[in-house]
Amino acid sequence: MKEFRTESDLLGELQVPKEAYYGVQTQRALENFHISTSKMNDYPEFIRAFAFVKLAAAQANAALGVIPKEIGAAIEKAAHEIIDGKFHDQFPVDMFQGGAGTSVNMNTNEVIANRALEILGFEKGDYVHCYPNDHVNGSQSTNDSYPTAIKLAVFNMNKILVKHVQALADAFRAKGKEFADVIKMGRTQLQDAVPMTLGQEFESYAVSMEAEIATLNKTANSLLEINMGGTAIGTGLNAPHGYAKLCTENLAKATGEAFVLSHDLVEATPDTSAYVFYSSALKKFAVKLSKICNDLRLLASGPRAGLSEINLPPMQPGSSIMPGKVNPVIPEVVNQVCFKVIGNDLTVTFAAEAGQLELNVMEPVICQAIMESIVLFQNAVDTLKDKCVVGITANREVCLNMVKNSIGIVTALNPHIGYKNSTKIAKEALQTGKAVYDLVLDHGLLSKEKLDEILDPKNMIVAK
Repeated sequence: MKEFRTESDLLGELQVPKEAYYGVQTQRALENFHISTSKMNDYPEFIRAFAFVKLAAAQANAALGVIPKEIGAAIEKAAHEIIDGKFHDQFPVDMFQGGAGTSVNMNTNEVIANRALEILGFEKGDYVHCYPNDHVNGSQSTNDSYPTAIKLAVFNMNKILVKHVQALADAFRAKGKEFADVIKMGRTQLQDAVPMTLGQEFESYAVSMEAEIATLNKTANSLLEINMGGTAIGTGLNAPHGYAKLCTENLAKATGEAFVLSHDLVEATPDTSAYVFYSSALKKFAVKLSKICNDLRLLASGPRAGLSEINLPPMQPGSSIMPGKVNPVIPEVVNQVCFKVIGNDLTVTFAAEAGQLELNVMEPVICQAIMESIVLFQNAVDTLKDKCVVGITANREVCLNMVKNSIGIVTALNPHIGYKNSTKIAKEALQTGKAVYDLVLDHGLLSKEKLDEILDPKNMIVAK
């Protein structure tokens, strides 16, 4: 039989598992919010971020005399243990919740308070010696500690994400070098354009990924402006003079990040624009990555009736009815991740717009949507790199034959025979099926030697 302890709050008494580090308000959240399969402990960086916030607050409160130094030291130690990965199973609250994040904040306050009680030599729930609200949450409100924790968590999650994206960029660049000598036709509007190398195409994917890294990092920096010390609505009620500045400095020192205090805490408390900014960067990345996956599927289409310029690694049988069919399942699943991230960005947009007056109560869904997108992207880019990109091979002869047979190479003749003659040759080639090369000679527009020089595909690739 599980043992319980009795705790009480505004609404009365409630039974809490005796061994749990969380308390009555977490227990109420567990009973109230059976909404999603996404829990706080699915996001370790979020738990760690909250512990950093409580650590910085405890340091400031102890220095300013808000809490006794021995209690502050116990809170710090408990926070450090959580930062180091302990007790994460004690954060079971659903990420979807009402209350503007109060349940998550109180979950953190209760776990730290009960662990601090143990450190001080007392039993869990003996809150007279360390109280979740008065001590762990001293000089704070959910309305400043919760968004600060979200911002720190997303900032750190972004650092992890960009490492994964850089690894994908590196894989594309390696293929760019491998395919540097593979001549192929470029295409615009799905029509033949002019020659290029397959290496140039894959190098462009690497450059695109690195551009997205730059955007992600730029927008993540906007998360470093916080509203600690604003308490409920930004007026700083119940926080001592100097607390906001000191707490912000403590957080910056503890994390090594350049946190700054917002110059107007009343404005900052309901402001969710930094989330919108960062989420838009995730959406932008999703659009780019999905386009690249579309390209990979097109370039690998076939194997006999498509472009078939590249081969994707075969990962699984592609049909329950068509023997021999192999589908581009890895780019397909990454496409779907991108669609989900784009949808999450819309969720963030609506939730940010839904704030009223001095608070935006929709921050929980903003938090969940952004963190879910980051985790999905980490998994997706790793999967794309490991199970697709590194194993791509080129169909060199297919690429070369398409160049030789393409009417698109007539573009290279414009400076030599003029646009009108080039158009005439292209039209005749289309009508007769004859090669551009032969038609230019038939019409005596160029000598064979000059034509060979111009139409050498390597001469049509512009070097940097």
